[in-house]
Amino acid sequence: MKLLNRLERRFGSYAIPNLMMYIIGFNFIVFAISYARPEVDIIGRLALIPVLVMSGEVWRLVTYIFIPPTFSLFWILFILYFYYIVGTGLEHEWGSFRFNIYYLAGMAGTTIAAFISGGATGLYLNMSLFLAFAHIYPNFEILLFFIIPVKVKYLAWLNWAFIAFTVLTAPVTDKLAAVASVFNFFLFFGKDIIAGIKAGRAGYSNRQRFAKTVQKKSTIHKCTICGITEENDPRMEFRYCSTCKGDYEYCMNHLKNHEHIS
Repeated sequence: MKLLNRLERRFGSYAIPNLMMYIIGFNFIVFAISYARPEVDIIGRLALIPVLVMSGEVWRLVTYIFIPPTFSLFWILFILYFYYIVGTGLEHEWGSFRFNIYYLAGMAGTTIAAFISGGATGLYLNMSLFLAFAHIYPNFEILLFFIIPVKVKYLAWLNWAFIAFTVLTAPVTDKLAAVASVFNFFLFFGKDIIAGIKAGRAGYSNRQRFAKTVQKKSTIHKCTICGITEENDPRMEFRYCSTCKGDYEYCMNHLKNHEHIS
């Protein structure tokens, strides 16, 4: 993307290296506070609530990304470690600046959706990170439930199905959050996806033409009179005429009903 290249040349030095490490660290801190001091209501103080943002609590535009995705003591470490793999993988592929832009674009989409619908969480934003990771590393394997090896591309399909189901059936708040949060995915990969679809269609068309060409060339028998082949009628028999001078083949309908060629 030419625009990203220009932005990186101009603002690349302002990128935050290891951004995902900071996000994961704050997620764990918030989880620990919520677990140890539930009366503090730390989640309520950090959540993205547009009404409160407009009243002056502008930190909520950022702090909602620090709300952990689960409050299960068993799952939190596993999920945060998975976020680490996804985030560092994307940063390794793109560099710090582009990863920062991807995450900020997702935050922007989520924030817009929140102001339209009244609220939003970071659930779909984090999902967009995983979709990007699966697009770049489709054959990367993770151990599902710590036992079953699964390629991330299959989990990505499930995520897309979940997003589609949300858009079709969920309340407006969730619909907007689901659509807005993958804005960054299509911003980065939309051009490649469209090019891939066009290439796939062109390839399919070429294969069809090739198959028809091969099919035409692969016929062995052809009647000199009517042009029928074994492809037209698999049960038809063909014979060469011993009277005609040359190799002239006829179907059984014309073997004895034709003018001999001399």
